Amino acid sequence: IHSDEERDSLALKCADRSYNIGKSKSYLDIRKIVKIAKQGNCDAIHPGYGFLSENPKFAKLCERKGITFIGTSSRMIKKLGDKVEAKKSMLKAGVPVIEGVREDLRSKRHALSVARRIGFPVIIKASSGGGGKGMRIVAKEDDIFNAYGSAKKEALNAFGDDAVYIERYLEEPSHIEFQILADKYGNVVHLGERDCSVQRRHQKLIEESPSPALSKELREILGTAAVNAVKAIGYEGAGTVEFLLDKSKNFYFIEMNTRIQVEHGVTEMVTNVDLVKEQIKLAEGAKLAYKQEDIKVEGHAIECRINAEDTSNDFAPCPGTIINYLPPGGPGIRISSSCHAGHTILPHFDSLIALLICHGKTRQEAILRMKRSLDEFVIEGVKTTIPFHRLVLSKRQFLKGRVTTSFIENNYIMQELKNLKPKKDILPKDKKVLIVTTAVSQYLAGKQQASNNKSKINPWVMAARQESMNEGSFEE
Repeated sequence: IHSDEERDSLALKCADRSYNIGKSKSYLDIRKIVKIAKQGNCDAIHPGYGFLSENPKFAKLCERKGITFIGTSSRMIKKLGDKVEAKKSMLKAGVPVIEGVREDLRSKRHALSVARRIGFPVIIKASSGGGGKGMRIVAKEDDIFNAYGSAKKEALNAFGDDAVYIERYLEEPSHIEFQILADKYGNVVHLGERDCSVQRRHQKLIEESPSPALSKELREILGTAAVNAVKAIGYEGAGTVEFLLDKSKNFYFIEMNTRIQVEHGVTEMVTNVDLVKEQIKLAEGAKLAYKQEDIKVEGHAIECRINAEDTSNDFAPCPGTIINYLPPGGPGIRISSSCHAGHTILPHFDSLIALLICHGKTRQEAILRMKRSLDEFVIEGVKTTIPFHRLVLSKRQFLKGRVTTSFIENNYIMQELKNLKPKKDILPKDKKVLIVTTAVSQYLAGKQQASNNKSKINPWVMAARQESMNEGSFEE
């Protein structure tokens, strides 16, 4: 399915069949989407990792209409989507949670009362939310009323529900999440953890696996806690159990995501398990194909989210048309993207351009590959977060694996970004056109020569040979 604004998208061009749902806001119209699915004789819907992926009403409507929702049940989405109810479930399962209210806040006076009881700083969070929306950190009493009102307003706009709760705010924790898979027969495994501590405004920007913050013993403790919690609540499908780890290595449950995560590719790189494939099989009723001892984490993987944002201007969105797009490649490099030269970044959706993931035998090798890949990644026409990622990977604190959720603020990265000089284009536009034209003509010439000689030599090899003979032909 696609919106009016996405008529030129790569997904639409590659699809066997496509259905227009109207304006971009129609992605939230559950009845329209289910109606289209029925018209197309679909027996399942994969919701991705945005919009309706954690909407219990959508999952419930799919169930009523006989369509498999590729995810967990509507009952479980509702139970775990309400962060207050999720914490109650985890407490019953014996998983520690951060001190705070065990119910939604009733008023700003109620918020002040709870904050005084647990002590400042506190954080107000949307009960039905995630992704940094509807969150406010409050350091002192004087700010609690304004924070309460603005958090409720943002939660209503983002999730259609203004319910918020409050809990103690941990300063400089590590953000650790465990990927799990669970079938309908009570079998559960975890696939290791991802460290998501590099964040801005509670939005993840860099993820890696395994986490440099965990020892082997602590990794086993958290993994076991995640599996036991999922078993205790009867969860089915793919999901992520998220924890905060404080300076004393105490861990606390914060939420569970009942969908595939944006950063799931990091786990796929170190485990060699196709999570989306397994998610579909589990929704189909298959038994889990793995036991815990089958899951082996090999090497290290790091992901950078490349967004169309102006890092020198407080990460302001930068919609526009990409005029030149050349992704990096090589061993251990994975790109998840639908962008290309001529692709337009629309203001209606998330500004994500590409997920760049680098794998290495060690963390150091993964970092070196990421640095090289960021330097090779060419995206022109819109500003991107590549300068930010380069800066993060140059910091000693990151290189040593000592990263917390306050990393960006503590390293004055925002101030440094404002002073960075923009990187010049690799080549002037006239030379770019010349190189592209030459490459195409050489390819066609090589193809014609191969055809005439009835040769089995690849035309790209022929073009490369021709190029070596024409060395210096790019001179003006």
